[in-house]
Amino acid sequence: MEFNIGNGASIVLPSLPITITLIVIIILLMRWSKELETRRFTIFFYFLISTYIAPIYSRITEKDVFEIWLPIGFIFILIYMYVNKKYHPSKIKASVLGFCLALYQLILQYYG
Repeated sequence: MEFNIGNGASIVLPSLPITITLIVIIILLMRWSKELETRRFTIFFYFLISTYIAPIYSRITEKDVFEIWLPIGFIFILIYMYVNKKYHPSKIKASVLGFCLALYQLILQYYG
């Protein structure tokens, strides 16, 4: 969607499915953050860290670049929760939601 403002300026918004998905994610995170008694903002950090993907192996050939990507953020969050025994259900839900977004990023990385 594009909204034209005077003097040739415009605001460009993402497509409708991406906007709806973003709104649903924000609503879910807000609802899950209300389940915590203190430090409600940590749900957003768990989500954001879980979405991080990184290449763990990269090889350049004559024709192509071969890379293996891994959701490093989600693995880090799982290890952090296991070591510190912080198994609050809303934190786990936010981490799994971030992992789903990381999987989407992996699919885009390999097939996009």
